[in-house]
Amino acid sequence: MKAIILSAGRGKRMMPLTANQPKPMLNVAGKPLLEHHIERLKAAGICDIVINLAWQGQVIKDYFGNGIHFGVNIEYSDEPEGGLETAGGIIQALPMLCEQNDSFIVLNGDIFTDYDVSSLMQLQLGSTAEGHCEAHIVLVENPEHNPEGDFCLAHQPLNQQKYTLSGIGKYHQSFFAELGAGFIKLGPLLRSGLEQHKVSTELYLGAWDDIGTPERLKMINEELGYSDVG
Repeated sequence: MKAIILSAGRGKRMMPLTANQPKPMLNVAGKPLLEHHIERLKAAGICDIVINLAWQGQVIKDYFGNGIHFGVNIEYSDEPEGGLETAGGIIQALPMLCEQNDSFIVLNGDIFTDYDVSSLMQLQLGSTAEGHCEAHIVLVENPEHNPEGDFCLAHQPLNQQKYTLSGIGKYHQSFFAELGAGFIKLGPLLRSGLEQHKVSTELYLGAWDDIGTPERLKMINEELGYSDVG
């Protein structure tokens, strides 16, 4: 199984920290966010990794190279300036991620979490899955910056409690089968998939942070006993 770490965002809210580097290269606990993700994927037995790139992507290539020094194999999916949005970036990378009838893991590059991605390894998606689900997303409790949440748990009425999309999930290539290339957001696809019972969910109550602003980056580093936020 392969994984893609989404790293093409501009990180405008993180300026000036992202003036010369992409947001997933910011340090948390003394190393880039991306390095934490790669270590967790490797620990789960996932060593074939795709990283999509746009803003300052060369910084990531220069640091990680082909992944050999980190014990993994890394391929890069270069996007045009500004990126292709989340779903558009995944679709462009599908030839790197999938062979016939494949599923893959997706991680947002700008989150920090202790979620064990190995729990997704045995999850069946596509025609072999119960209910033929084509995607599985991990939700978390709503942080202060997103108090209303984004998504209900699967099989709950739409007016029930909403939770925040964690940026962690597993997808079957069939979830994107009818879509062409271009700038495509993931959120609307997931909402439609939930309504059609093609998307399953879980609620994760462990450690999770969206490193979206300098203040949140500083806070998580201080909680971990680090002062370097660059």
